[in-house]
Amino acid sequence: MHPFLRPVKARTILNNPSAAELREMARHEEKTTEYGSASYVTRVRNRSAKQTFIVEDGIRLGVDQQGMAPERAATIVREVHRYLEGRDLIRLDRQMGTHPDFNLHCRLYITKEYARIPFQWHNMLFEPPHPNGNPDLISIYVPEWPERIIFCHPLAGVTYILGTDYFGECKKSFLRKAMYRFKQQRGGLGFHAGSKVLRVKDYRGNLKEVGFLLFGLSGTGKTTLTMHDHGLTGEEGVAIRQDDVVMMHPSGYCYGTENGFYIKTEGLDESQRVLFQAATSPNAIFENIYVDDNGRILFDSSEFTANGRGVILRSEVPGTDERIDLDRAHRLIFITRRDDVVPAVARLSPEQAAAFFMLGESIETSAGDPTKAGQPKREVGTNPFIVGPEAEEGNRLLDILRLNPDIECYLLNTGSVGKREGHPGIKISVRDSVGIITQLAYGNIRWAEDPDWGYLVPAEIPGINIRRFDPRQYYSREEYAQRINRLRDERRAWLSKYPGLKPEIVQAIEPPRRLKTIASAGSR
Repeated sequence: MHPFLRPVKARTILNNPSAAELREMARHEEKTTEYGSASYVTRVRNRSAKQTFIVEDGIRLGVDQQGMAPERAATIVREVHRYLEGRDLIRLDRQMGTHPDFNLHCRLYITKEYARIPFQWHNMLFEPPHPNGNPDLISIYVPEWPERIIFCHPLAGVTYILGTDYFGECKKSFLRKAMYRFKQQRGGLGFHAGSKVLRVKDYRGNLKEVGFLLFGLSGTGKTTLTMHDHGLTGEEGVAIRQDDVVMMHPSGYCYGTENGFYIKTEGLDESQRVLFQAATSPNAIFENIYVDDNGRILFDSSEFTANGRGVILRSEVPGTDERIDLDRAHRLIFITRRDDVVPAVARLSPEQAAAFFMLGESIETSAGDPTKAGQPKREVGTNPFIVGPEAEEGNRLLDILRLNPDIECYLLNTGSVGKREGHPGIKISVRDSVGIITQLAYGNIRWAEDPDWGYLVPAEIPGINIRRFDPRQYYSREEYAQRINRLRDERRAWLSKYPGLKPEIVQAIEPPRRLKTIASAGSR
């Protein structure tokens, strides 16, 4: 047995209590909402990225990952296990994924006082068929530990989560390990992305299913767009599959992972019909949102944090079906939120898609770091849970796209265009973004090449006045060129951080060598 997988011994271990039993054990921390759902307030209210490490034992780290010496990790492991011998624990077994070719037995150990954490996690994954079998992945969670530190040993498949009581650490600890395992063992990639299917009729009236993956950092609208019904009715419609992590096989098949959605609740209201309906179910579980003495939820309050969260069941989200997988990802959407020269949508070549995957661009929001609001923000793959060299991920994505030339890739800006001093810019509304995605499914957009970037920008989109989102009209030629050059320099500097990135990916953000106008009857 791997030394990091030593048997867990405790005073008592309660094996696999039900969701109802877990809620009862957590009753001392619960504030019950007007809908009968549970709400909790935690000590730590966001992920502890600066205290998260990868054990440097048999793997190569990426540029943006923090390593921990195996000797130090082993010392902490011994101390943790000695401590657990005198504690009462909960053991909870759940399954990630439902496909015969992708399902992982996940096991959580946590001190009993923090039953609210396994209560939430219970609703995120599936019931394993053999809970007493050997698990694939293990997390050992001690929220009361005096030092806040999280470390993952990817090869052993184990994570120790210490000194934090934020549920997101539990959820992501398993997804991080699963993405690494899928990459190493199956030759694919784990994506931090939502997934959905749009069923639309082609120009012959034949119904077709178009699978979408939507990537995006917090605050870009990924969840809002993933959950949207696009106003499709009748035979046409939407099937929502996943909201957080999918595993993409080199063939283009995408395995789902979870049975619940972990949503940000900031600003949630009845206008977001799909999410609001699930969030007002008695089965929802909330963390760090304000609930008054009458049980009324104030989603717009940031008294505790701007990072309020909720666990909702997939089955209670309108538009979901029984499946969590995508048979094929026909469209990859890289969502960004910028405010000046990035167009509302752009069609990307495989090389450009790999570059924008590596860039993972947005701007900081007040919900993230208020002191940096409006500043550029980047995260490779919009995925802070990558293990291993980041360049491997971009290179592999390019390989997958070249193997599957029918997969189309797009950059989608959910911010605004044309912002400058004295002018707030033209806001790209949710309605605009939804309309663009709908037309990407139909294939009804006419494109032309952008002379500065070489990607394709829309010349015409049915039902949308795309002219108002042309950033050139809001700047003088000189100012526009300055902004383009500044953005290109930022992108060059970012990509240069990652050794081993294929040169054609790096070259993809450089000025195109020629201008080519494309006027097609449909998406190309």
